[in-house]
Amino acid sequence: MSKKERKIKEQSDYPKTFDDQVEGRNSVLELLESGKDINKIFVTRGEKHGSINKIIAMAKERKVILVEKDKRQMEQMAQNQNYQGVIAIVPPFEYCELEDILDKAKALKEDPFVLILDGIEDPHNLGSIIRTAETAGVHGIIIPKRRAASVNSTVNKVSAGAAQYMKIARVTNISDAIETLKEYGLWICGTDIRTDKYYYHQDLTGPLGIVIGNEGNGISEKVKKKCDFLVKIPMRGNVTSLNAAVSTGIIVYEAVKQRIK
Repeated sequence: MSKKERKIKEQSDYPKTFDDQVEGRNSVLELLESGKDINKIFVTRGEKHGSINKIIAMAKERKVILVEKDKRQMEQMAQNQNYQGVIAIVPPFEYCELEDILDKAKALKEDPFVLILDGIEDPHNLGSIIRTAETAGVHGIIIPKRRAASVNSTVNKVSAGAAQYMKIARVTNISDAIETLKEYGLWICGTDIRTDKYYYHQDLTGPLGIVIGNEGNGISEKVKKKCDFLVKIPMRGNVTSLNAAVSTGIIVYEAVKQRIK
């Protein structure tokens, strides 16, 4: 095989888009266990220890194509520095409809518990929020189609595989999505540092949607007006804001605490 032919063959093994890949051992294991479609799994040549062996065994059991690449090639493919020697190539993330989230709650015979993200731009924040939401039993997350992070390899890795289990709806207009949720009986809770009520003084039981705003600007005024009530987290230091993912965890788990009483 000539150098030109070898280069063409190597390029054909690479994914056509880097958006649809899952990196890291735990994330790939979660992906395999979820039963979702996997096009191909790349592993670093010589990586045959620890959880890589489990990944290889599960991939063979599911008849997923396994490809070994040298470290240099793997580093060229990886979007994250700490990809841990394994990259899975998957079909584009399958977003759901808003109604699918509500149907999930209905099937579980639970009050709908939904997160609405108003312009979260950092994929690391989105991944952390998805991870928190999944562990807390949130039925689904709503994100906007424009000017916001979408589910990609970084989000998958930061979520530690939770993105594979979470229903995520991508909508054109957050305000319209909130109106739809209200029609289904959900109360909408917004977060705003300028309100008077602390989150732990608010009833967060029953059908609920929690709105988390953009990292820098918070919830937009238009979306804020759609909220039934606003809450804030007490601030005692010199810095008057929290990371969006941290804020989400605090308020979501207050709702969880109230719901399990």
